[in-house]
Amino acid sequence: MTDTPAGATNAMGQPADEADAPGAGDTAVDSGGAAADPAAALAREAAEARDRWMRALAEMENLRRRTEREVADARTYGIANFARDILAVADNMDRALKALDDELREKADAAVKGLLDGVELTERELHKVLEKHGVKRLEPAGEKFDPNFHQAMFEVPDPSVPAGTVVQVVQAGYMIADRVLRPALVGIAKGGTKAGAGTEPARASETAANDNADGGN
Repeated sequence: MTDTPAGATNAMGQPADEADAPGAGDTAVDSGGAAADPAAALAREAAEARDRWMRALAEMENLRRRTEREVADARTYGIANFARDILAVADNMDRALKALDDELREKADAAVKGLLDGVELTERELHKVLEKHGVKRLEPAGEKFDPNFHQAMFEVPDPSVPAGTVVQVVQAGYMIADRVLRPALVGIAKGGTKAGAGTEPARASETAANDNADGGN
C-alpha cells in the first residue's frame, strides 16, 4: 500500500483527500441501497401520527361514555342501600295498620282513630317520597308469578284461578328504576288450569266443528 504524498492531486487537479471525501452533491442512500424519499418518509410519519391521534380520540370517547354511564347509575341507584333500610320502616308501619281490622277501627274512640289516620297519612307520604326518588312498590296480587320480581313462599290450592297466579302477598316488593330492590314475597295458586291452557281445546273443538260443516256440504 502506497501512502499519498502531501499536496498530491488527482487527475482532475483536486487534492486527493478532498476527492475521496463525500461531497455535498452526493445522493444519500438508505441501508437497502435505494435513494431515500423525504416525501415518503414524511407521509409515513404523518400516517403514524394520525393513527395515534385516532386511537387516543377513540379512547377518550369511550372514557367519556363510561363516565357518563357511571354518573347516571350513581344518580339513579346511589340511594339503594338507604332505600333498603327505609323499607323496614315501611314494613313495620304496614304491619301495624293491618293488625287492626275494620271491626276494631269502628269500636276505637276518636283519639285512636285520629292516631290511625296519622299513621296512614305518614305511610302514604313515605311511599310518595320513595317514588319521588325512583323507588316503586310492587303489589302483584292477581298477577302471574314472575321469578324475576317475586319470591314464592308457599302454594295455595285454588282451582278457581290459573296455576301460578299470585293469590297472596306476604311482603310487598320494591323496584328502583328498572332494577329489583327487593322481590315480593308471595303465595301462588296450584291445582287450577294453567294460564292459556284452556284456549287450545276450544280451538280444537272449533276446528272440528268447521271440518264437520265442510264435510256435510
